[in-house]
Amino acid sequence: MHALQYEITLPADYDMEIIRERVATRGHLLDHFPGLGLKAYLMRERADGSPVNQYAPFYLWATAAGMNTFLWGPGFQGIVNDFGRPVVQHWTSVAYEEGPATAAPPRVATRRRERLPEGTPPAEAVAEALARHARRAAADGVVASTLAVDPRHWELLTLTLWETPEAPASAGEEDERFQVLHVSQPGRAAIPAGRLW
Repeated sequence: MHALQYEITLPADYDMEIIRERVATRGHLLDHFPGLGLKAYLMRERADGSPVNQYAPFYLWATAAGMNTFLWGPGFQGIVNDFGRPVVQHWTSVAYEEGPATAAPPRVATRRRERLPEGTPPAEAVAEALARHARRAAADGVVASTLAVDPRHWELLTLTLWETPEAPASAGEEDERFQVLHVSQPGRAAIPAGRLW
């Protein structure tokens, strides 16, 4: 699995209804996209206490071919045409779990990024992160959660989808919070649970 996200930071006075309308009219286009596990259309806005207005879709790709078809095809070109070419962040997924609220539509997402500790063997740091991730994924209100690693920067990423309009306190104060506008999930049922190797 490949995790991928790009962030489009918008002006402080940007009308975020434009993003909502974009997702409402175009979000369904990836509902059956080959090779896509899931795409969460994420947004955060200053009006809700975010430091920025931002559109930040998050993808879990089941196949590299699907990811490449998207990146080098008309889907991503639409983003480039409308907003310029964003930096595409990517991670190797190391775990995926469905949560207790798996059947509910997610309403909010949390994202936590943390550096792997210096001096700790990578395998040990990832093993500890896997244990924390399993506990998080089992929390009340979790729809699904993934843990991924960027080995270039030695960064861990946890992206969790929640059924409630506000992430519970158990999400953690350091987590960034996003609204979930839509989820395309053509391959979600086939994403293997647990550790992905």
